[in-house]
Amino acid sequence: MSASKVYLIGAGPGDPELITLKAVKALQLAEVVLVDDLVNPELLKHCPQARIVPVGKRGGCKSTPQHFIHRMMIALAEQGQTVARLKGGDPFVFGRGGEEMLALRAANIDYEIIPGMTSGLASCASMEVPVTHRAYNHGVTLVTGHTKDGGPLPWQALVASHTTLVIYMGMQHLAEICRELIAAGMPTDMPCMVVENGTRTEQRGLTSTLQAMPYLAHQQSLKSPSIIVVGEVVKLARNSQQEQDWQQNLQHWLSIGDAA
Repeated sequence: MSASKVYLIGAGPGDPELITLKAVKALQLAEVVLVDDLVNPELLKHCPQARIVPVGKRGGCKSTPQHFIHRMMIALAEQGQTVARLKGGDPFVFGRGGEEMLALRAANIDYEIIPGMTSGLASCASMEVPVTHRAYNHGVTLVTGHTKDGGPLPWQALVASHTTLVIYMGMQHLAEICRELIAAGMPTDMPCMVVENGTRTEQRGLTSTLQAMPYLAHQQSLKSPSIIVVGEVVKLARNSQQEQDWQQNLQHWLSIGDAA
């Protein structure tokens, strides 16, 4: 690992013990760390020598413009500094790591990609949900909950894939996502799960049916950062009695509505 270099580092899903050894080594060399909001602050203990610069990007909040992050990485590297761009999860899974890599490549800046455990897969594992299981499916699809231009997602193709759907950045559109999947042909009783703050000590998980999830998630005040998971493998989740009670209460509520 040399100076005048930028490391695009995946910090992992939230649990500070799930960062890689290679990422820790890069942080220990860094002179400047550009850190995202979703990175666990405990990870900064690996770089006490570095200047920490927050460059957070959160939906619905004031965010650092992406082009500004590009310019900052390039300028710091051109000054001869070792830069760590520390991103939650994996840089190349909805982390804009590809955009940052291309900006560095165009500026002829030396860089290295250090992968991290993506939050979608880690959140499923933390709830004892295997995203693939040969008795239930043949694959997994990672998808964003919204597109760059605000256009519709390919709902019918997602349903037809018969894969586990792991949906990032979708909590603001949870009701719409569930409604569109059902309209595209997914059964209303398809198992669905939301995991808030996956792998962290404050993690909360909820399992339900696709139809019931928006109501239950609202009742339990689940918020971002959360991962939405849809598929038969959710049946294998570790369920709490509280979650079962919520589902029973909802079914009672729906039956009253149908009878009215």
